[in-house]
Amino acid sequence: MRTNLITPEGLEALQQELNYLWREQRPDVTAKVAWAASLGDRSENADYKENKRLLRQIDSRIRFLRKRIEAVRVVEYSPQQDGRVFFGAWVEIENEQGEQLTFRIVGPDEIYRRKDYISIDSPMARALLKKAVDDDALVPTPTGPKLWFINSISYVNTTV
Repeated sequence: MRTNLITPEGLEALQQELNYLWREQRPDVTAKVAWAASLGDRSENADYKENKRLLRQIDSRIRFLRKRIEAVRVVEYSPQQDGRVFFGAWVEIENEQGEQLTFRIVGPDEIYRRKDYISIDSPMARALLKKAVDDDALVPTPTGPKLWFINSISYVNTTV
């Protein structure tokens, strides 16, 4: 299951990636393919084969990004969310052993390259949704349910 929600920052990142691939990386690789093709025999031309493979990967990612950008729904912060865990919230939680975690609940497209983001589709996020500070959440895990307590909820990043 993949939720089609995204934060404004996440949408901006997808658009920047698409822009970079389309306007910078793809033209560079296309020029390399044309240069390698001009050398003659393509069957034994490693530059040609490698850059054609790279071009296919870039084109595939561009197609994916264009479709994904059209499909996602941007969720803006609303003051009505204050005090409860909803999409876009920074949450600090603690378990019975005193371990603390701080993360932001975002869309599945935003979690890559970020260790402090979790997907809205994750069991942890699902267990925390609509909870308030000092509430506890029972999170299903492969080793059994784990109890977490909510210490703080914020919609402004204070961990940067």
